[in-house]
Formats: sequence, structure tokens, C-alpha cells
Amino acid sequence: MKRFLLALLAPFALSAAHADEGMWTLYNLPNAVYEQMRQQGYQLPYDKLYQADDAIMKAVVNFSGYCSGVVVSPDGLVFTNHHCGFEAIRSHSTVEHDYMLNGFYAKTFEEELPNKNMFVSFMVEQKDVTAQLVAMGLEQLPEYKREEFLDSIENAWSKDVRKNDSTLRLELKPFYEGNRYYTTTYRDFRDLRLVFTIPKSMGKFGGETDNWMWPRQTCDFSVFRIYADPKTNGPAEYSKDNVPYHPEHWARISDEGYQEGSFSMTMGYPGSTSRYLSSYGIQERYAENAIRAQVRGVKQQVMKRHMDASEAVRIKYDSKYAQSSNYWKNSLGMNKCIDSIGLIGQKQQFEALLRQWQDSTGLFVGQLDFPLLQRLYAERMEISKAWVLFGETFRRTDELSTRAMFVHNGAQPVGKGKRQHINIKDNAETWDFDTDREILGTMLRNYREQITNPKFLPEFYKTIDQQYGGDCQRYADALYTKSLLMKKKARLYPNKKSFDADLGVDYGLQLTSILGDLRVAFQDINDSIDTQERYLCAAKLRMEEDMPHYSDANFTMRLSYGQVRQYTLGGRPSGYQTHAPSIVAKMKTGDSIEDYRVQPEMLDLMQGAGNMPLCFLTTNDITGGNSGSPMFDGQNRLIGLAFDGNWDSLSSDIFFDSQLARCIGVDIRYVLFMMDRWGHADRLLQEMKR
Repeated sequence: MKRFLLALLAPFALSAAHADEGMWTLYNLPNAVYEQMRQQGYQLPYDKLYQADDAIMKAVVNFSGYCSGVVVSPDGLVFTNHHCGFEAIRSHSTVEHDYMLNGFYAKTFEEELPNKNMFVSFMVEQKDVTAQLVAMGLEQLPEYKREEFLDSIENAWSKDVRKNDSTLRLELKPFYEGNRYYTTTYRDFRDLRLVFTIPKSMGKFGGETDNWMWPRQTCDFSVFRIYADPKTNGPAEYSKDNVPYHPEHWARISDEGYQEGSFSMTMGYPGSTSRYLSSYGIQERYAENAIRAQVRGVKQQVMKRHMDASEAVRIKYDSKYAQSSNYWKNSLGMNKCIDSIGLIGQKQQFEALLRQWQDSTGLFVGQLDFPLLQRLYAERMEISKAWVLFGETFRRTDELSTRAMFVHNGAQPVGKGKRQHINIKDNAETWDFDTDREILGTMLRNYREQITNPKFLPEFYKTIDQQYGGDCQRYADALYTKSLLMKKKARLYPNKKSFDADLGVDYGLQLTSILGDLRVAFQDINDSIDTQERYLCAAKLRMEEDMPHYSDANFTMRLSYGQVRQYTLGGRPSGYQTHAPSIVAKMKTGDSIEDYRVQPEMLDLMQGAGNMPLCFLTTNDITGGNSGSPMFDGQNRLIGLAFDGNWDSLSSDIFFDSQLARCIGVDIRYVLFMMDRWGHADRLLQEMKR
């Protein structure tokens, strides 16, 4: 029976064992994986990855908690993607000094621009602590008690780490769906300054037209610098007295290029994948994607119209629009791929084989229960759809909704008695009155049209019907003009009658109430689903115990290896590289396609670039968070920066298709060309050669 099952499983096991798939932790990289790397072209000993004084992982950083980056000089220069630096670039831009439009180059250290709430983290150490947690009673705890227990352990261990070195930070995270637990120790640097960026026309060339597409010509990079305490060369809060950080190791740059079949390795911080997810979970994800795409599509139409009409509005909303549209298109593409490869059916076939294995071995009987898992997901589907619709409509969408919920969740009143008040931060530089209120009116109308369970319809819709004739935009206009929430430097007094009477405060209370209802509806069923998904992952690992397995991404450092390689779709080869003439051809269509519109100097520059390589494809495994990940050759030399995946494999967060999945990177020679020929950044180029 076992031999029969193994034969049946072979087609499904190939994806897990395929050389190019995987987001591998470094400290415990399986020897079989390292040997595969050697066969594909990696030329250095294992300790050059993680253990040696000049191990390449020491040059790789978590960039501000949402991207990756790489240190490229002895004075702490960091390369990441343009879209990772997007908000920093936008925040420094004004109509008079529009760095989004015109780019920026600091010609001296003094001109480098500090950034609020940005940082880089270096991983110091990682280790498996599962056995310690089990010995402390983890497995005896019910699901709802686990998070509290793990938080307390993380806090205690973090204190111990900081006692020995106050510059360190520890995280405790689940791996393999909570079947294993690792701690990761980091050193954070919070003085990060903008040094160089090219104009958005090049850093985001192709815009939404080319997003997730191939071929690409996007020069997706920006340059920052880490600053440190002048006495210790260690982390320090921003100070004008800080000096450039001198890292113990940095990545060297290769100008030799690559060929198809050349080894390529990425190292970075992939955010989240769900490749152990059940077929029922994928069906839920499919429904959520459809909702996300619908809501964002409606919102983006309003944003785009206002951005096109005003340069000031464009500057304020550039980053918001880019963030929204990125996963609008991702959601559309993922569902397309789920359909095209029949992913749900493939998962169902695998689960049928897993059930046969379970029946034949008796393992996980009484734990992994497929009928129960199916029933739980069916019960959660309606709640999940309402949760996504609510979040996409009201959370981080418009300024009023954000403030309205803040006063009920997270606000810290100051003062005492009737003088106790909540201060509303004046952040007028980040939003526009007319744009924001139209977004809210549009979102309110769309929510009502899309919600299917009236239980999750806030009470203020009755007010809209009774006092505003059912017109959501009139209600939104009233919120923006009447509520104290939107008054400059406003104070709200929770202990006065005027607080509850405020239209925006009442609106926020109704939203908070619905949010609470959704959380309660989720609570018990989430725990039960999480338990079953953990058993499902454990059963797969046990059934395939002779094969190496990587854990799903969770924004911890991972290595992915592969080769520079094209793919074939419908009998047509994609090509593995783009060159300067291809971007010139697109630029010449800029009058009719806005995303290809550039400044005349850029067209002249690229026309004189000959056949310079621009972007390339590799078989490296990539997901959100990998943006800005360095792409290394077989000698740990930097050959590019990862910035995207391809449209034909957007289901790769839940299934890696080895035939189609590709990582798109910007060639480091393109980066250096722009720094040299456009930016004339001689001091930076010389710095990287030291």
C-alpha cells in the first residue's frame, strides 16, 4: 500500500522537491538543498551564506518592515526598489521640489534626507525553539491560549536578549503552520536617509500597464544610507551628529552579467505565502480576491481622476494609489491562474491521497478531520467575505474613517475630568479634502451594494436613508464638513455631550460595532480552522518525510536559488532579458499610453544606451516582501534587484508552478548606468568600488 501511495504522490511531490522552488531559512539549510545549489552553479562554501565573518546574509536587510534591501558600500549605502522607497520619496516632495517627478541626488552627506518611521534590520541569529516550548506546555494549551502564551515567552526572552545587548530585538514566530517555532534576533538601525532616486517615470516605468507583466523595462531602484552613533557605530535615533554606518560586510557588485542558465540566488524577506493551505482555504481566498479587486477598482477610479486634475493631489496620493493598485491587479491575476491551472482540483486530488495515507497508517486519526475542515470553511465563508469587504471599504481608505475609528480604538486621551480630550493629528499634507470625501461617498455606496448579510450593515445607513434621501455622497459631505474630526488641530472631549453628538464620532462608533461583530463571529471558528490546517501541514510533512520542506513565508530572512531562465507559454518563448531598444519603443508610444510617458531627456538617454540590458528573468521563488531583495551570482556578487513576479504565475503564493513561475529583476548594470549617466553620482559610484 505504501509503495502504491508513493507512486501516486510522485507528480505532486515534484513541486516540493523541484530545485528552484523554496524559501529556505539559512541557519538550517538542508544539505540536499545546498548540493542542488552547487549543481546549479553556486561556487562558494556553505559558511559564506550564513556563518562566516563575510557571510552574504550580513549584507541583506529587512527594509522598514515591508521590503528587502542590500548594503553595497563600506559607508552603509542600501539599495532597494524604487517602489519600496516610494513613500519616503513622496513625503519629501512638494510642488516646488517634486522628487517623484524629477528625482533626487544628495551630492553631499549633509544633503541626505532623514525619514520618519523608517529603519533597516540586520538578522543576527535564528534558532529552533520548538522543543523548549513543548517542554513548557505549549501542546497542552487550547488554540485560543497559544497566542497569549507565546507573547509572554517572546517578551521574556526579548528582555533577556536586551540585557546582554540593548541594541538587539528578538521575535518568536511560528513556522510550518505552527508545527515549529523559531526565534530570530535582529539589530535595528532607525536613522535611514534618502540619497538617490530616479524620476518616477523610470522607477515605475510601465505603471499598472506593465505591473506583474513580462517583458519589463522598469528601473526599479532607490538608494538610502544607514546612519549610526558616532561613538559606537551602533544603532541610534536620528541626530544631526550621527555618521554613516560602517558595516562589517557589504555586497560587491558584478559588472560581468549572466547568460541563460547562469546561477541566481535571492536573499530577502518574503512576506506571506500559503502553500500548505487546504483546497477549502483556496476557495475562500478566491472569493476574497474577487471582493478586493472589485472594491479597489472602484476606489482607484476616484483617486485617478483627482490625481490627473491636480499635481498637488497627485503627490499626496501617488503612494496610496500604487499600494492599492498593486494588489488589485495581484488579486485579479491570482484568480485567473487558480482557474487556468485548475489549482483547487489539484489540491483536492492531493488531499484525497493524503486521506488514503492517513487511513493506511492510522496517523493523525482523531486529529486531522477533512469533513470537519470542509464544514468549518463553509461556515466561515460569509463572515470572511464581509470581513474583506469591510476592511477594503473602511480601513486605511479615507482619512475620516481612519480618524473616526481611532477615537474609539487606540486613542489615548490626555487631561482629567471634563478637560480630558483626544488630540487629532494634523496630517493635511497626506490627503486632499475633495478627493477624500468623494472616495468615502463612493465606498459607502459600494459597500451597501456588495454586502450580502444585513447583520454587517452599520446603523448609519438608516441615517443616510432617513436624513439624506439615501444619498451616500451627501452623508459623506456632511461628515467632512460638520464633524470635529476633520477640523484642523481639533480636540474631542469624550466626557462632554458634544462628543457623542458629533456626526463623525457616531459614524466611527457604528463602524467599531460592526468590526466587533465580525471579530466575535470569527473567533471560535478561526481557532478550529487553524488547528485543522496545522494538522494538515504536519501530515504532509510526515507523509513526505524523506523530502526537504521549507516553511511558508512569514517575513523572516529566506534564501531562494535558481537560474536565469525564460519560460514558454502557448508555444511562445518569453526571452530571459530585455534591452534598451525595447524601452525606447515603448517610450515612443507615451503620447497614447500614459504609463510609458517619460521626460524627453530619458528618451535621449536610452536611445544612446546601445543594447544595454535592463531587466531579466530567473526561476527564483518570490512573493510580496521580496521587493528589493538582492539577486546574487554563484560568487555572492550582486547582479540585480528583485522587484516583481510574472502574471502567468500569480497563484504562486499558494502554488509554485515550476514551468511558469519567474522572478523579475532589474539588472545592476542598468542601475549603475542611471546613477552615472543621468544622476552623475560619481561619489556614490566611487564609494561602492572601495
